[in-house]
Order: sequence, then C-alpha cells, then structure tokens
Amino acid sequence: MEERNLGRILVIDDNEDILFSAKMLLKKYAREVVMEKNPKKIPFLMNNEEFDLIMLDMNFSHDITSGQEGFYWLKEILSYDPSAVVIMITAFGDVEMAVRALKEGATDFVLKPWQNEKLIATLSAASKLRNSYKEVSHLKEVNRTLASQVNAPKLDIIQGNSPAMEQLFSIIDKVAKTDADVLLLGENGTGKEVIARTIHQRSSRADKVFVTVDMGALTESLFESELFGHKKGAFTDAKEDRIGRIEAASGGTLFLDEIGNLSLAMQAKLLTVLQRREIIRVGTNIPIQVNVRLICATNMPLKEMVQRNEFRQDLLYRINTVELNLPPLRNRLDDIPVFAAHFLTTYAHKYKQPVKRLGATALDRLKRYNWPGNIRELQHALERASIMSDNRELDSEDFFFLAETAPATGVGQTEAQSLDLDELEREAVQRAMQKHEGNVSKAAKELGLSRGALYRRLEKYEL
Repeated sequence: MEERNLGRILVIDDNEDILFSAKMLLKKYAREVVMEKNPKKIPFLMNNEEFDLIMLDMNFSHDITSGQEGFYWLKEILSYDPSAVVIMITAFGDVEMAVRALKEGATDFVLKPWQNEKLIATLSAASKLRNSYKEVSHLKEVNRTLASQVNAPKLDIIQGNSPAMEQLFSIIDKVAKTDADVLLLGENGTGKEVIARTIHQRSSRADKVFVTVDMGALTESLFESELFGHKKGAFTDAKEDRIGRIEAASGGTLFLDEIGNLSLAMQAKLLTVLQRREIIRVGTNIPIQVNVRLICATNMPLKEMVQRNEFRQDLLYRINTVELNLPPLRNRLDDIPVFAAHFLTTYAHKYKQPVKRLGATALDRLKRYNWPGNIRELQHALERASIMSDNRELDSEDFFFLAETAPATGVGQTEAQSLDLDELEREAVQRAMQKHEGNVSKAAKELGLSRGALYRRLEKYEL
C-alpha cells in the first residue's frame, strides 16, 4: 500500500491509549492524524477543517456500553458533512449495533482491540469511497453552478478584415497558447466576451469549462457567496452547500466582465484569492486550491481610476499580464460587410426566411453611422431590418431608425463628434432609455448590461 494516501484522519476517543495507538499505526499511511478526546469539540473541528476519514468511538464517559453517544455524534458529523466517511469503533459491539450504525450513516464498524492489517484495509476501502463521494459531489455542484451558463446566448467569433482586427488576432494567437492573465479593454458592445472565448478556445484549456461572471451585477452581500461559494446555514438563504464560480472554473478559464465596477472592498477580497490561488467558502475556514486562467474585461479607464484611488494598483498589475484594446466599430468600418453577411445569414435561419444582403445604399448608411453600441448595436439593427423588410436586398430606408445619430468620424469625415468615452456612453444610455420609454430591463438588454450596471450608469450621469 502506498504511504500517506489516506489523507487527513480524525480519531475521536476518550481513551488516550487508543489515540496513541491509532496515531502510531496510521501516521505512516495518512497525511495527517488529528486526535481528539472530547467529542464536544466535533462541531468546531467539522466547521473549520476537512477530514477524509473519521474514526469515532461509540462510548464515552457518560455511557460506556450502549453506544448512544456515538450515534448522537455520528448524526452531528453528518449534519456538517453529509458525505463524511465515518468508521465507528467500540469495545462493546454486537451485530445489532453494527447494523444500526450502518443504517444511520456510518461507513463501517470496527471492534477494539483491532487487528492492524484489518483496520488499514478497512480505512483504505473507506478512503476510496470518500474520494468517489467527493468527485460526485463536486461534479454535481459544478453542474448546478454552470447551469445558468448553458442558456447564455452563444457569441460568434468573427475576425473581420480591418488592419486593427488582423493585428489583434495576431496577438490573441500568441497569448492563447500561454496561461497569462489577460485584461480586455474597450467600449460596450465591442465583443470583449467573444474575444475572451476565442482565447479560451485556442488555449490548452479548451476542453475545460469557461465560466463568466458579470461583476457589475454583484452586490457587496452576494459577492463572496457567488464567487467563493458557501456552506449550508452560512446565512439565512443558504439552504444547501454551493460551489462558487471560481471553484467551478478550476482547470478552465474564468472571465470576469465589468471588473471596473467592483468596490475597493471587493477588489481586496478578489486580490487575496488571486494571490493565494485558493478560496474559502462562506461559513467555513477550509481553504480550497483553485487553478484558473483569468481573463478580465471592462470599458472603464482602470489606470485613471488607480490615480483617483478608485481601483487598486496591485490588482491591476495582477490581472493585466497582457492587455488588449478592442477598437470600436466606428474605427473598423471595413468590417461591417463581414458582420452583416454573418448576422443576416444567422437571422435567415432563425426566422426561416431567405438570406438577405446589404445593398449599396444600406452599406453607405451603416458606414456613416457612429455606432455608440458597437457590434452589439449593429447586430440588433440587422436583426430588425431583416425582420421588417420584405425585400431580399436591404436598402438605406430599412435602417431609418439610425438616422438620428450623427455620422461616424473617420477618413474624409469631420471630427465634430466627441470621442470622449464617458460622453459616448452617456449618449448611448440616454438613447436606449428614450427608445424603450424608460424600461430599464429592455434598455439594459440592448446595451448589453445587467440591470444593476445600468442603474449605476443612470446614477453616474444623473439621467
């Protein structure tokens, strides 16, 4: 038998000779042997530490023969960890007591004095069972946590033909092969999540999970529970153990969108996790190692926020090993035909209609528009035109709803239109709210924001 493959073992018995004997025997096979005389310390131990195997005496000082204390503490242990593997030990056992112990959740039953070889064999079998429990439990928790991601809209990777995007994808190909943390900067709707998924799909982690977290939607109260997970009973609504998003992403890629919206307090907690590469679920003190490839994104000027003490400089250093700036659509107008062909084909299949194409007048109007909502706004405009037009070729009038915005600035155009990011964002938010008559949910969806993130922008711009 390989040494120390039994993990951490907790032995609970009020007989010091038994504890000493167990430790001398098991220290060769276990990573650590924890001994405890007083069963009343079980709640503290279970809440603050994790054990692979537990040996529990059935009889303590109050009752040396019936085993009732042992059954009580067995129930307590399983209330803290339903998958705990507990081997009951007693000098006064019989078949009836052994059967009851197994029915109430014990894994096995050992009589004192034990035979060393038999005890090691029992613990070895129990250890394999524990590993199976942990694997199944972890998979269930990961699946439950990732369920919300399954129904998320799929984002298509469209490279485009503009020089800016060709250069960007050249860098992506180099970055994707590494495990370097990446920071994506760019306006809303420029495709930051698409680029994040591209990096993941071209990396060595492509066959692992890709977990997205909208940091702008997390409140202070939900931050730790959502990212780190929690233990049942840790707070009022914690009705079951829950794995956090970071733990669920372990082995794969973690995408933290809108990271610039985190408060300084939340930034500090995230930094600690990133530095230690471990999380602690709410309601426990047990560290859990995690291994994630981190990609973050924001449309906010983090370097300026560092100067204003609104974003931690050490966190910025941690997340931007490689920094990628995504150009706005108004700076890559040559890509519009590529996007249009893709989206029009997509919507033709979706709505079971012939594939439509852009006419010269339609393309001219699209290239003269400023696109404050970038690719996401273009996508919605093409979907609307595809639905409303009866013609196979879309013309300028099919995009009449774009007329109110000033034309894009570019080669051969005036630069009267401001390129200040805050001003552009304020304009986009204001237009979206006007378009949807104050409906925050619809406006947030069109802007590609969460409701919480849109509320913060409404407050920021006093709209």
